[in-house]
Amino acid sequence: MPYLKTIPDMVTIIKALVEIIILWFVFYKTLLFFRGTRAFQVLRGITYLIMALFCSQLLGFEVLNWLLRNFFSIGIIVIIVVFQHELRSGLARLGQQHLFMISLGEREIKALVKEIYDTVYLLSKRKIGCLIAIEREMKLDQYIESGVVLDAKVTSELLQSIFMPVTPLHDGGVVVRGERIVASSCLFPLSDNPTVAKTVGTRHRAALGLSEYTDALVVLVSEETGQISLAFDGHFMEIESEEKFINIVGQILGPSRPNKHHSQGILGRFTNNQGQENRRG
Repeated sequence: MPYLKTIPDMVTIIKALVEIIILWFVFYKTLLFFRGTRAFQVLRGITYLIMALFCSQLLGFEVLNWLLRNFFSIGIIVIIVVFQHELRSGLARLGQQHLFMISLGEREIKALVKEIYDTVYLLSKRKIGCLIAIEREMKLDQYIESGVVLDAKVTSELLQSIFMPVTPLHDGGVVVRGERIVASSCLFPLSDNPTVAKTVGTRHRAALGLSEYTDALVVLVSEETGQISLAFDGHFMEIESEEKFINIVGQILGPSRPNKHHSQGILGRFTNNQGQENRRG
């Protein structure tokens, strides 16, 4: 029967379409993953080169086709060497994803945010530096292991006492998981982002570095200026008021995860303030 002969052809077409959809989905997710990094611009450039390769094959441009094929044969090695930081950060993010996390209700989040703001506000008035990392979906176990385990309820009084210069735990950062301070004196990775001004201090580089490697929200106070800042997804934002602090931190830590448009709006507010933060140092 004639229509039976067309079934294998239809199956082949469907398989090809499914493969194309999967490939484009993976490529799209890859672009989103590296959005905001140097690698994102390179991925866009590679996309244009791939399109040029297909066009050269269709139009029979043998020299151009030969050049592009040889470029792709060695280009992967060059990309790995040049963008090892972005690749390492990406793999770290994938490896730290976990299914079970501590979820706080709206009331607990408001109480947590209030305790942290009271801490940084009082420390900023006295120009005492602090570094607080709030764990979100990615575990911070490897950084917790570098510090001193505490496992205590988050209170403004305890956080202030930790960061007092005379105490043995004031160096490094504090990691908060849920409503608990799990560790202090933790070592965070320093950012080597070339766009960050060289005048930015070690505390700010550590906050930025942790936000690049993980999805943690980092709160910090500059001991030089007393400025309160947030670091999130590789970007800085200065905080001028309690209302702004509660609003931004509450949105990021909220029990209902913001949608893609909402997340990009929050990140845009960080991006718009990064240049000012870099200049201030």
